[in-house]
Amino acid sequence: MPSYTITPADPAGHLFAVELHLENPSPKQHFWLPAWIPGSYMIRDFARHVLNMRATLQDGTPVGLQQLDKQTWVAEQPGKQALTLRYQVYAWDLSVRSAYLDQSRAFFNGSSVFLAPRDHESSPCQMTINPPSATVDGQWRVATSMTKHSVNTEGFGSYHCVNYDELIDHPVEISDFAYGQFEVEGVRHDIVLSGRHNADMTRLEQDLAKICQHHIRFWRIPAPVSHYVFMTAVLGNGGGGLEHRASTALMTSRSSLPSKGMTDTTPGYRDYLGLCSHEYFHTWNVKRLKPRVFLPYQLEQESYTELLWWFEGITSYYDDLGVLRAGCISVEHYLERLSQLLTRVVRGPGRLQQSMAESSFNAWTKFYKQDENASNAIVSYYTKGALFALYLDLTIRLGTDGKQSLDDLVRALWQRHSQDGVPEHGIPEVARDVIDCDLSAAFQLGLYGTEDLPLEPLLEQFGVQTTWGTAESLKRAGGQKSHIKEGQCSLGAYFDNHPMGAKARVVLSGSAAHKAGISTGDVIIALDHVQTDAAQIDEQIALRQPGERIDVHLFRRDELRHHVVIAEVGAATTCVLTISDKAATSRWLGV
Repeated sequence: MPSYTITPADPAGHLFAVELHLENPSPKQHFWLPAWIPGSYMIRDFARHVLNMRATLQDGTPVGLQQLDKQTWVAEQPGKQALTLRYQVYAWDLSVRSAYLDQSRAFFNGSSVFLAPRDHESSPCQMTINPPSATVDGQWRVATSMTKHSVNTEGFGSYHCVNYDELIDHPVEISDFAYGQFEVEGVRHDIVLSGRHNADMTRLEQDLAKICQHHIRFWRIPAPVSHYVFMTAVLGNGGGGLEHRASTALMTSRSSLPSKGMTDTTPGYRDYLGLCSHEYFHTWNVKRLKPRVFLPYQLEQESYTELLWWFEGITSYYDDLGVLRAGCISVEHYLERLSQLLTRVVRGPGRLQQSMAESSFNAWTKFYKQDENASNAIVSYYTKGALFALYLDLTIRLGTDGKQSLDDLVRALWQRHSQDGVPEHGIPEVARDVIDCDLSAAFQLGLYGTEDLPLEPLLEQFGVQTTWGTAESLKRAGGQKSHIKEGQCSLGAYFDNHPMGAKARVVLSGSAAHKAGISTGDVIIALDHVQTDAAQIDEQIALRQPGERIDVHLFRRDELRHHVVIAEVGAATTCVLTISDKAATSRWLGV
């Protein structure tokens, strides 16, 4: 049985010490480390952070190690003695995907720190976590969803996993964290907050309990876990999450957490609840029901699938919807967030260039490696996938006179493919079998087409009015009437602050800025010989009339350039949704 030991050995140097003990190695034992982590579809080459690897036999005799490729080693050893591998892992990645260590906290995913012994991946394994070897901030404890074997009151000690796949699917947080707990539907849930904050843990417990209960009941089967952990790194500014089989690793801004005495839900808190809801829904949708090509995961290379639109897009639809149906936000706030989702998709010209199937398949090189032209070239399978989920839901409801919904398709897919994985064309096949209306044209349009989904007439059938207009500023996310300013001119570009002016971060295809030859990276210093910056450039352009000539001076690299912009009204890509028939809306939303 492979046995791992990990120690936060040098917090100041950000180094974990790791040992792997193998009782029955082969004469030429190979070891490998994943190149990517499930849920984040990009080759990350975690092995680049492995340092000072060495191997010894049970009697202490050194064993030669040869590296075969970027992530694989072989230990050649005579006889049948047990083999111990020792190495360090540099951990300074403040994300949910890898590993982090300093004096304030330790965090790791097994895919970043635990080498797999070839041909032993299916064997049960043990993992021991030691306390830090140096002085750290506060009293560190361990939080993980991994099965405890023999641990002390702080959680240090040994844990057990059925195989390597499980070992790397339980992230570990070690710090002086805040802790909360609740139980719903027979499942114990832990809340762990690491970092400085003033969060109301009772409010968090109450709201997350409602969301988790809703999701468990949604599937109409017992929860697939008995213990679940929400672990959140609280930062000054940040966000994101990664799903695991019985936990989620999250990052959030401290301002997004509910403070003590707060009774409303701020936009930041709605973001956080939506994130928690999203990752919790993944407990079913992608952690157990997953693409067939992920059975098993091939973590040494890319695994291509056209189905990410389902596993992320469907989940993105149900995340905010679950928060609403759990009673944590109002219908008005839900529609505001849906308006913002529509705005994000329609503002990107890339939606007209790439289909969702293509977006899913090319996630490895396009979605996860976005450059300055991404908005013009690709569409997100998260955001457009969520809109397609909405389109399917409303289409099914109308086509079956309200007798069925997307919920029925989701649950049917679980019943059919939660054990053997979803084949590439399996979703339309299940829909044909269980949904009492023809969705073939809908799937063709949504998955392989690049035109906008006809959502407005569907939403109108459910009492929701759609309004599109020109943004007061592209900094406005949509969802509020004050964000729309009809007839207002816009450059059609996003800008960042720069000491000299406004630095173009994104130039949208077909915009006034594009037509004038302005490029990403250009630093605009003056409009009509008047200084500008990122804070005021939108307002300066908004004062112009369509057809006006604007002299633009900018720096491209270190060269001063002159361009001429012809002012034009900005595209009507900002959405506001309002209720026109509450009863009809309620039939869709269920509240």
